[in-house]
Amino acid sequence: MAHAETDAQGRILAADGTPLKQSLQRALRAQKMRALLLIAPLLLFVVITFVMPIGDMLLRSVQNKAGTHYVPDLIPNVAEQIEDWDPASGELPPEEVFRAMVVDLQVAFDEKNHTQLGRRFNYESPGMDSLFRTSGRRVSGLDLETDGPFREALIDINDDWGDLEYWATIKANSGYYTNSFFLAAVDMERDSTGIAQKDPDQRIYRKLLVRTLWLSAVITFCTLLLGYPVAWLLADLPARKANLLLILVLLPFWTSLLVRTSSWKILLQQEGVINDFWVWLGFVERLSLINNQLGVVIAMTHILLPFMILPLYSVMKTIPPSYLRAAKSLGATNWTAFWRVYFPQTTAGIGAGGLLVFILAVGYFITPELVGGADGTFISNRIYFQFSAIGNWGLAAALGTIMLVVVLVLYYVYDRLVGIDNVKLG
Repeated sequence: MAHAETDAQGRILAADGTPLKQSLQRALRAQKMRALLLIAPLLLFVVITFVMPIGDMLLRSVQNKAGTHYVPDLIPNVAEQIEDWDPASGELPPEEVFRAMVVDLQVAFDEKNHTQLGRRFNYESPGMDSLFRTSGRRVSGLDLETDGPFREALIDINDDWGDLEYWATIKANSGYYTNSFFLAAVDMERDSTGIAQKDPDQRIYRKLLVRTLWLSAVITFCTLLLGYPVAWLLADLPARKANLLLILVLLPFWTSLLVRTSSWKILLQQEGVINDFWVWLGFVERLSLINNQLGVVIAMTHILLPFMILPLYSVMKTIPPSYLRAAKSLGATNWTAFWRVYFPQTTAGIGAGGLLVFILAVGYFITPELVGGADGTFISNRIYFQFSAIGNWGLAAALGTIMLVVVLVLYYVYDRLVGIDNVKLG
């Protein structure tokens, strides 16, 4: 056996004369670099389409912006002067704050930003949008040298400038970052006395969150109840018949989600096919199947059913049929053989399908919007409404962040109880 070459220090040398350890390290670095270059396009895609949008959402939930500008940049003098004023005192801000408001409003009016300010403050206190919109032109005509005192001047322009709650809103949202959106997302608000719950008739988001989680859990259970026997049948049939039925399971994927939801809207309505058949059977009263939670559960169970069947089928297909026959040959009944032998081996598919269906159900908004009515809307519908109709990106981002945290917590609990390593998609 030939001896390896060594240098003066006794280090083993590679074929090119470099120390073997150094040569191996260089080779490993080159291998890691090649691997990184291979996954770089996918990594870049994930960062751009997944990480960056989530990061932007997290930032928007705390950024205090009016349009494209931060609020303190639009009212810098007010933000500085109002810092020492305490709304709990029950007194309006001092004259310096009113004068600062006149200075900042004049600049904002010239730059056409006063309406953006009003819209931002209106998210916290309804009516402030109109206050800033109607006051802009008249405030711009005030002379800073001769038209003081400015407290009386502003109140003469609009009585709402004497509203303590409005000034409390301005103070609370005069920084670059704010927690107002998260307070609104949990049905709370900040007034002159501090943080308090909103009036009972205005508390909607916690109710929507609970409804979303509850209905998503019900939908997940319904898909499991219907999908388990279908997946078992697919796994037990010969390959030719199983593939044919599997095509039927996948068929809904070839149809638009909007078309499927609209079809359920036609089927479930008061004069729809299901109710007509119900009346034909001899029943007098028609069923209320739409614009409620029942309609959402029916439609979404149908839409999400394939996402439960496919993971179950992929796991069941790997279970040898001989296990059940062996259990029965040892004296087990059909139920005992199923519950003690077969079912435990399918828990990985149940976990994968349940997790997939639940997460998809939590984020749905088209189906609840079309068939849910007032009682069946999800929190995702309010998120969409906030950024599409109202333009309140901060509240929409805060609601989305809360939903993300809730799902991650449930994911963590699931991992601790079941173990995410046991989840299999096939």
